[in-house]
Amino acid sequence: MSTSFLLLWIEAPLQSWGADSKFGRRDSLAFPTKSGVTGLLLCALGASGEQKELLSKLAPLKQTVVSYTRTQKSKGEAPQKVDREPLLRDFHMVGSGYDDANPWERLLVPKKSDGSTPGRRPDGGYAGAKMTYRYYLQEARFAVVLEVPAELAESFADAMQNPVYDLYLGRKNCVPTDFIYRGVFENEEAALQRADEIAQEKGLMIEDFRVVDGEQSDNGDAMTLNDVPVQFGEMKRYRDRRVTVIRNG
Repeated sequence: MSTSFLLLWIEAPLQSWGADSKFGRRDSLAFPTKSGVTGLLLCALGASGEQKELLSKLAPLKQTVVSYTRTQKSKGEAPQKVDREPLLRDFHMVGSGYDDANPWERLLVPKKSDGSTPGRRPDGGYAGAKMTYRYYLQEARFAVVLEVPAELAESFADAMQNPVYDLYLGRKNCVPTDFIYRGVFENEEAALQRADEIAQEKGLMIEDFRVVDGEQSDNGDAMTLNDVPVQFGEMKRYRDRRVTVIRNG
């Protein structure tokens, strides 16, 4: 199968890329997941539902992520990497504070399995209210090089420039602050070279780390991610992917 390589620039004040999050704790990896990036493409296309056939074409293809960081320089010293901001933790109460006398607000109150409303707590809140913790990357910047079937590259490129649905970086409050689509290339090396040029234009002179497919035990930290989508829609399904995180210094 002939393939091309899409270059995407992922930048925003907040991003969140969950791989194994539960309802009460929504973690974020330190970099975009393949499921998240694939979701961006399908949102841009307006491709809803399971999309098993399209996902089966994308699943075996490569994704490389490069993280760039800002630098600072003192007089007479070489530029030094600026440490990334720590994860932001946002606390949420789901289903609390609604007025059950208001028919619209009552619809948002958590229900029991039989459809009835749970009782009130002494503080006035509903017993079924849930606490959640949601984590976000702050001020992160990534280049993502995604391998795609060559016959689909043009449609992906057009969709990313004219998306059917709004594009978000993990959650709806993670709005991109720069253009995502940055070109289609014949090979990964050309896409990565362009990514370096974009980073330099932005004053991001240091590569922090990169995430590559496969295991390179002598050249980074290998891990397994369950982030390759094989079915979207109501019943989502994923398979594992082995990646290596290669850090720069």
